[in-house]
Parts: sequence; C-alpha cells; structure tokens
Amino acid sequence: MIRNIFKNIFLITLFFVAESCTDTLDVTNLGAFDPNSVWSDTQLTNAYLTDLYGRSMPRNWPVNGTASFDNGGSADETIGTMDADFVTTASSPWSQYSDLYNTIRKINVLLQEIDNGTLEEDFKNKVKGQAYFFRAWHYYKLLRVYGGVPLIATPQKIDEDLLTPRATSSDTFDFILTDLDQAISLFAGEKFVDNDRARVGAAAALAFKGRILLLKASPQFNPTNPYENESWAEALTATQIAKNELEAMGFGLEDSYADIWSTSNKGNKEAIMTSIFDGVNSSNGRREDNVRPLTESKNSTGGDQPIWKFVESFPMADGYQPGSSPTYTYDLQTYWENRDPRFYDNIVGNGFLFELSGKTGRRQYTDIVFATAEDRFGPTADFGRTGFFPRKGLDLELIQEQVVLNSVDWIEIRYAEVLLNHAEAANETGDSPTALEAIRDLRARAGIEAGVGSTYGIMATTKEEVRAAIYNERYIEFAYEGKRFWDLRRSRTLHTELSGTKEQGLLATLKTGLPTDVQLYTYGPADFDYLLVDLPGINLNDVPESYYFFPIPLDQINRNPKLEQNQDWGGTFNPTL
Repeated sequence: MIRNIFKNIFLITLFFVAESCTDTLDVTNLGAFDPNSVWSDTQLTNAYLTDLYGRSMPRNWPVNGTASFDNGGSADETIGTMDADFVTTASSPWSQYSDLYNTIRKINVLLQEIDNGTLEEDFKNKVKGQAYFFRAWHYYKLLRVYGGVPLIATPQKIDEDLLTPRATSSDTFDFILTDLDQAISLFAGEKFVDNDRARVGAAAALAFKGRILLLKASPQFNPTNPYENESWAEALTATQIAKNELEAMGFGLEDSYADIWSTSNKGNKEAIMTSIFDGVNSSNGRREDNVRPLTESKNSTGGDQPIWKFVESFPMADGYQPGSSPTYTYDLQTYWENRDPRFYDNIVGNGFLFELSGKTGRRQYTDIVFATAEDRFGPTADFGRTGFFPRKGLDLELIQEQVVLNSVDWIEIRYAEVLLNHAEAANETGDSPTALEAIRDLRARAGIEAGVGSTYGIMATTKEEVRAAIYNERYIEFAYEGKRFWDLRRSRTLHTELSGTKEQGLLATLKTGLPTDVQLYTYGPADFDYLLVDLPGINLNDVPESYYFFPIPLDQINRNPKLEQNQDWGGTFNPTL
C-alpha cells in the first residue's frame, strides 16, 4: 500500500533549500520515477526533501504580524484590531490545518520508506534528522494554536479520512520533543554552513527544543500553576544546553544589531534557522514592496506601520524608559532624541532620513504638506497610516522598480532568542542574575550606555520585575519578527495588554511661520509639532480569554467526528496541561 501512496503523492513542487542544492534539481522527468529507486538516489531524495522545505520554511518575512501559523497575528507593534469576531469556529485566519497534516503525511512517508533504500548511512541520517525536525515543527504550529491534536506518525492513504482523536497537550509535547531528540541524535552536531546554511541542523534543533519547553512551561498551558511547574526546570536544562552547544559551534550575538539584517552579512553568527533569498530565484520582495512608502514602492504599501505604543516603548540611550531617565529628558515634541540605537534601526518618523532607492539626503514625510497623499497621516490621509514606517529588513539601495528583488534573508531563529529563552527559564527557576546578564548583553550590543554599575538602565530586582524586563526586551529586540503575538499568548497577557486599548498615531504639522516653498528634504523632525491622535477607523481592542487556544476549524470537526472541540468554543477538550 505504501508504494501506491508514494506514487500518488510524489508530485514535486520545487522550492529552494540552498544554493548548493541546485544540482538536485537537474533530474529528468521527476514525475515518472521508480519509487523503489528514490531512496537509493541522492538526487531524488534531495528533491523530495527540497519539496518539504518549500512546504515548511517561512517563505516571506512577516508583515503586520501575518495572521497565520507561521508568523502570528495582530498584536501591539503595528495596526490591527483584535476583537471577539477575529476568530470564529466557522471562519478564522488560522486555516492551514489541512495543509499542515498534508505535509506531515509526506514526512511520514519519508521516515517510513527511507530505510528501504541503499543510501549511505551518513547522508540518510541527515535527511531523517531534517524530516524529524520538520515533523516537530508542524506539530508545534498546531499545538500553539489549538492545544493537543491528532498524532499521526505513519502515512495514511491519500483518500483516507483522518479519523483520529486528539491527543492531550501533554502527549503532543512529548511527541514533538521525542522527534527533536531523534533529530539532534541523527545530526550528531552537524552544522550546515555557507551555501547549505538554509538546512536545519543540530543548532536549529537544539534552539527549537528550548522554545518548545518554554511553551510547555508557560502560563498559556499552565494557567493554574504558571510559574512553579516542573517544566521550567526542563526548559532551563534545554536552553542551557542549546546556549552552550551553539556557542561551541560558533554562534553568538552579532557585533552590530543592524548588520543582522544585511545583504552583505548573510549567514552571520546569529542566524540559526534561515530562509535564504537571493533576489532572483527567491525573493523577499513581499516585505520590501509592502512596507515601503508607496512613493518608493511598486505595488502596495502600509504594512508594518508602527503604532505609537510600540514607538514609545523603546528605551532612552541609557536604557531607562522614556520619562524615567536620570540623564535624558523626554518630551513628545522631541520623542526621537537620545533613544536606544535600535529605535533608529526600526522606526522611521516624519522628517527622518530614509535614503530609499539610494537617494542621498532623502527624508520621509508623513505630514499633510510635504508627504504624498499615499504616505501622509492626517485629516486627508489614506486609511491605514500611523505617521511611521518600519526600517528593519529593507534594502535601501533597491530602486523603486526593483523592490520585489529584495534578498535580505529571513532568520526564523537567531541567537538572541536562545539567549532570552535561557534568561526566562533561569529567572523562573530562581536565577535572576543570569537573566539580567542576558538583557545587559543585548543592550551592550545595541549600543545602550552602561551607566553606573553597568545596569544598562535595568532596575529590576524581583522575579516578577525581571520577568517583565525580559518580555519588554523581546518586544524591542524582535521588532517585526513575528514573535510578539505569540509572546503575549504564551504569557497569557494578550487580553490584559490589548483589551480596552485604542491604537494611536502621531500627527505632524509644520511649525508656524516656516515657509512651505522650500527645497525638498529641507526640514527635519524638529521643524514640526506633534500631536497624538487615535487611528481613524480602528476600533478598541477587545480580546476574549478564549483566544489562548483557538477552535478547531468547523469543517475539520464535520469531517472527523472523533475531533473534540476546545472547551471555550463549545466543546469538551481541555487544551491545558
């Protein structure tokens, strides 16, 4: 039966794994193959694996949090309201349930069939390690959204209904962790480098295991015992091992925060799990095209418009929050002065230098006088503007006609996450000094002033204060990286952070008496007055507590009567531990 299944599903959708895999694609008539020879042929095996990468790796940067399994949903970085209608059992943005199981099924075919071939053991082990990683990856995507799900470890017939009941969340975690341990064992410390760096290896599996155990310990899954459960000790062990082994492999913090997202610094020491874009065969143009101002874009704009809450969250140059610095005064009218250097790597405000398309001296305007109708924020503004634009992930040298050729790699897991994951587990198990050291390391790398006692502006002392400091640091460090939404769910603070909030933007008005008939780019941010205003057409956030676990899609419930719906969505299944 398995041979027939294999014939049915081996329709290769070629996607990139890495530049070194191009030889893999030089295969004649992949649709007409002998399944008995696939697992004895490295090219055919690599082609199958390439298809799994195309189905598994993030294909674009997240934009506006991208409400999907890959990148998250509306949070408090950019425009996007969440309310009781954001998710329903019949219709929701979380629609990849079937696609994920289709990919899991292809992985199961590989794992069941590959030992029947004659591939060399070392090559075969690396392929199996990548397959185990991606099976864990897809079950993780399901688990963090729904809780426990049906666990299917062998390939079913292509026309067979998945009439499998849901496993508990505990069993689902165990399944994922077992797969990751298998992957780690099979990789045997393998580090893929250079043109092969898009492959997942030991580093990705170790780092990902820490992420999984942090989720297992989290308040999302342990609402009645959020910070004293035994999983925090497991998370500490896993994140410590990951940190130590990754450092031994040469991973660590990049010297420059801005250089992490650079076309000239690909494969840097912070990049652990990466989707490669070369601008020709594969492109990150969706981000470049979607988030640039329309005057320098090609097809669309308005993505990742920072809201005021996010802009204000960046600390001052000494690490203290705005308004509490002993060194730097803070005022709305000079909000951009003396900020954390990461502010300038992420935020573009009215009058800021933003030398897109290689235009030396170009400034970005959002006011109603100098900005174009598409870019401005004000009474005559297009819907969806905030008075700010993002900077991270853009290639400023690309001219307008070439924005779809952006080749900035997407880094799904980077070393900074490993560092903060370990910090969080250390803090919750009684070692706050280790957690504070990690935050200080990130702030030192960012260029924040050390200050008296080298505190970098972090005054936290209690476990609760350090916990808050870690989440605040993640908010800043991982700007636009699709992590904030999941962090708020994992910490069970999504409803408390968002409910009742109204998103705001910053209205810029040229100061009275300044002439308007001047050369373009004459005025900087100090030549304008600023006023906070509610975003037009944006409702109050109203996030139900039921959003910590979303409902199994209704069409899946109808297909499989053994699927129990989650408790908060009319069912009986308890997704917590």
